[in-house]
Amino acid sequence: MSKQFTFVLVFLVSSFSFAQKNKELFRINDKPVMVSEFEEVYKKNLDIVEDKDSKNIDNYLNLYINYKLKVQEAYNLKLDTLKSYKRELDGYKNQLIAPYLQDNEYLDRLVKEAYSRKKTDVKASHILIKVPKTNGIEIDTSFLYRKITDARDRILKGESFEKVAKEVSEDPSAKSNGGNLGYFSVFKMVYPFEDAAYNTKIGEVSKPFKTRFGYHIIKVNNKRDSKGEFEVAHILVREKGAIGKTKIDSAYHKLKSGIDFKDVVEKYSEDIGTASVGGKLAKFGTGSMVEPFENEVRDLQNIGDYSKPFKTRFGWHILKLLKKYPIGSFDEEKKELTKKVKNTSRAALPKQSVINKLKKEYKIVENDKALAAFLNSDIHQLKKKVLKEVLFSIEDKKVYQKEFLKFIGHSHNPPIKRLYEKFKNFQIIEYFKEDLINKEPSYKHTLLEYKEGLLLFDLMQKEIWDKSSKDTLGLKEFYLNNKEKYNKNLEEIRGLVMNDYQNQLEKVLVNNLKKKSTIVIKERELKKLKKKYNQS
Repeated sequence: MSKQFTFVLVFLVSSFSFAQKNKELFRINDKPVMVSEFEEVYKKNLDIVEDKDSKNIDNYLNLYINYKLKVQEAYNLKLDTLKSYKRELDGYKNQLIAPYLQDNEYLDRLVKEAYSRKKTDVKASHILIKVPKTNGIEIDTSFLYRKITDARDRILKGESFEKVAKEVSEDPSAKSNGGNLGYFSVFKMVYPFEDAAYNTKIGEVSKPFKTRFGYHIIKVNNKRDSKGEFEVAHILVREKGAIGKTKIDSAYHKLKSGIDFKDVVEKYSEDIGTASVGGKLAKFGTGSMVEPFENEVRDLQNIGDYSKPFKTRFGWHILKLLKKYPIGSFDEEKKELTKKVKNTSRAALPKQSVINKLKKEYKIVENDKALAAFLNSDIHQLKKKVLKEVLFSIEDKKVYQKEFLKFIGHSHNPPIKRLYEKFKNFQIIEYFKEDLINKEPSYKHTLLEYKEGLLLFDLMQKEIWDKSSKDTLGLKEFYLNNKEKYNKNLEEIRGLVMNDYQNQLEKVLVNNLKKKSTIVIKERELKKLKKKYNQS
């Protein structure tokens, strides 16, 4: 039996509402069950349960009591301590918590921002000053910031951006292109770079900013309306001199004379990868091809139009426009943009927004002295010391030095202060997860529903399904004792007999649990429920 099927059954009797002002409906041993819990389950499943007898309050109450008995037995057998149970529950908790760790308003703003930027291409040049790898050693990078600032000052005083880029930039391509990156659009660059480019006016030089590559400045050379994406076919002649020009002109004359583009591709194109498919290239947008190539594509107006021969650093080309993919409305683009936002570095921003809010909400007390031990000592030396001090506290939760040391052990030696902030953010999120059950009733209810569903599945697996499949003698005995019910041999109807045998084992299990449990039903509250739902 699959877990999915089991949970359908379990969920019929496992959704809870914890109203503060409530009365007890029944008690199993020392554990009370409130009217609101039962009533919420009953109302939720009225439309799901087709059997009228099951809608009867007495019958439904019996079903619910049986469910509670089995869940308690699962706890008694410590099934909640199994590694498989914990692993599956943790996985579900992470899925369930994920929406709470997302600032949806912030995410919506990023998606709308991406849509706005998608409609505009930016042409920019940049200068890069790299931050060296330090193997975890803290270094003062202010001299690098001064270096990029000095470069910006030279440009503002009149030197050309291209000249300064060739002299200063640590981007290897700057020596040949003067820092010119051509046109690009949203998602083509790391987010801080993209942000600086779209927020800098044409002709202006940005203030210095930092990415994971180092410090940058950007000069925005132009901005233009995006035309979306394209599908084209091309003819390529790799020889860039007179011979190549003669060959591409010959191909162009063939096209002008009416010969099919595919036939000309087959005869003239030197792009082996596309020659067999009529020269067709994959769909592309701004920043995917060299600028002269993209410019020629943008100039083609109608499907089926082809360009005159033109030259790039790859050789001579002729293009044919196959299809246009203009930018759709926001509603049309939203799903894909949301997916891209979540799959890029900017996905961390909504989560960081949540962390920043939590930092203001929680009382966080930091111990600078305890942190100094990490700043002033080698990690290998710290491992030999006894670290007992509290590093910081979040509300009533204390986080110790030894926990941070363990966290460092899983990292690849970035600076300690950066690791400390990362660790602190991690602990804030962990505290939030632990505290969420006290703040969000819907989360608490859904988690409990799944938690008890898992336990019930494991109990049924252990006490019913495994026994019925392994106990061949018991199955045979059950068949013989009920032979008048079946008119075929056991092997012919084994599945049916096994299902009946499992039902029998479950009845025995529930009866045994009832015998060893004290069940007290509050008749007055039960009577009110019957009256309310017109049950007899």
